Amino acid sequence: MIKTFLHSIWLILILGFTPTANAQDPLTDLFADQPTFLPVDEAFKFDFHQEGNELVLSWQIADDYYLYKKQFKTVVKDATLGEPQFPPSDQKEDEYFGLSEVFHHQVDIRYPILQADKDAVVKISFQGCADAGLCYPATVKVVYLEAVTGDSQGTSAQENRSEQFELADLLSSDQSLAITLALFVLLGAGLALTPCVFPMYPILSGIILGQGKQVRTSKAFSLSFVYVQGMAITYSILGLIVASAGVQFQAALQHPAILITLIVVFVLLALVMFGLWELQLPSAWQEKLNNLSNQQKGGNYFGVFLMGAISGLVASPCTTAPLTGILLFVAQSGDLVLGFSALYALSIGMGIPLILFGITGGKLLPKAGNWMNVVKVTFGFMMLAVALLFIERMTENLWTNLAWAVLGLATFSYWQVMNQNTPTSFFKGLRGLLIFLGLFASAFYAYQSLGLKTPTASIQSDTASTHGVDFVRVKDLQDFQVKLADANAQGKSVMIDLYADWCVACKEFEKYTFPDPAVQKALGNTVLMQIDLTDNTPQSLAFQEEFHVLGLPTILFFDTQGQEVANGRVTGFMKADAFAAHLGRLPL
Repeated sequence: MIKTFLHSIWLILILGFTPTANAQDPLTDLFADQPTFLPVDEAFKFDFHQEGNELVLSWQIADDYYLYKKQFKTVVKDATLGEPQFPPSDQKEDEYFGLSEVFHHQVDIRYPILQADKDAVVKISFQGCADAGLCYPATVKVVYLEAVTGDSQGTSAQENRSEQFELADLLSSDQSLAITLALFVLLGAGLALTPCVFPMYPILSGIILGQGKQVRTSKAFSLSFVYVQGMAITYSILGLIVASAGVQFQAALQHPAILITLIVVFVLLALVMFGLWELQLPSAWQEKLNNLSNQQKGGNYFGVFLMGAISGLVASPCTTAPLTGILLFVAQSGDLVLGFSALYALSIGMGIPLILFGITGGKLLPKAGNWMNVVKVTFGFMMLAVALLFIERMTENLWTNLAWAVLGLATFSYWQVMNQNTPTSFFKGLRGLLIFLGLFASAFYAYQSLGLKTPTASIQSDTASTHGVDFVRVKDLQDFQVKLADANAQGKSVMIDLYADWCVACKEFEKYTFPDPAVQKALGNTVLMQIDLTDNTPQSLAFQEEFHVLGLPTILFFDTQGQEVANGRVTGFMKADAFAAHLGRLPL
């Protein structure tokens, strides 16, 4: 102590007798090479806010400073928090801790609040360092929470949940099984009005009315019921396989060999309706196809059941929110019995309108006349439409667009010829007007298709425009992570559309939903990305496994911190207004 005091007096005397006023301060010389450091509250500016049932803790980190990820610790009183969600971290080789995860510039940590009393306390401890070599001691901040009850937390969380997650929870709840299955029957009835089920109507009608005579109501009901059973059982089994194997099984069903086989089947069925078996087909093929046709016409129940099973393949690529909810439950719980029951109930719901259509189809038509041949030929055109739908799952371009136009022109031209042979009446004139509009629409569609320079956007380049909407193309999981980080660095969230050429609803999203002004406004701060999962490549399978994708279409959302929005993903087609409303509930 005395020695230190004498040294201090000596230093003061030396400084006091310095003769030159402009001479350099020895203290300045002594510490000239020492860096200066910010106080801890300036190096790491802390802030927080509570968003309903979520606590967000934020730090603005000064340049050349960083915080350790593993040093964040919380002590909670009168509250329960879930696991924190961290943004992507940086890797740093630390002299004392080795390779460590750190944060630079800014870090936002999100804690789900499962329950909290009013003024519940959260103490958060953190520790950081400066690149120049100074490490600060652990610092503690205190946060007071607003009240969050278990019920309100559930209600708040439900606001952001997609329908499929709600349905998965419904299956796993204590609610009556009968009520749950009845709900899925109703949901299935709604699905019967979607494009995925459309091909089943001409198939079923062709079976019932293909014989060319009136069918009794009881016979029509039994045929329709057996057909729906084949569709329901196949659809349910396929659903369980998809829940286990994921979207790659869906893609396998869209293999060109399978699609080409189905295309040939429906073209041949169309020729049956047209009465063109006089074509020079191999005699063995002709005999088998005639037998199949006669069995269906005669009401052979095994043949009808088999056609229903094929129809299950027709609908299999279409993933909807109810279907995904069931698949999600099966994948998570492994309860195959309940999963099969729910899938079967959904399929029966889809079949109810089909049964009604099968029963009433013939009853709504005139009792006798040439109309039976018109019905047969009309269903032949509809069979060709089904075949064309399968072709579009493999490729969609100028020629497929023209094929639709030619099919429309052929159908309405046939109706025009048939309409001319009917007696003059008001309804003949009305039919003529509708036929003219159909011919005009078909011709205009052909003209419009010929004028398109790029009929279908190809998922090849890094960026492309589809129906006026710009997408960033993603190649694989690693590419997505890089592009996600780039978007987050700009303060933007990300929406990624999981696309496949065989996914009809994916194309509906591109054409009807994404270009909508309300949707575009809701996605104003969001980077739109798209990945092609048409083929079962190792890259596409790795992406599906990383995000547990069950079917297509699937759309994922990621916030500005790079975290997927919990329960925010969308599966199945959504119209623009419903999709925009869903976006408005997400923290994008």
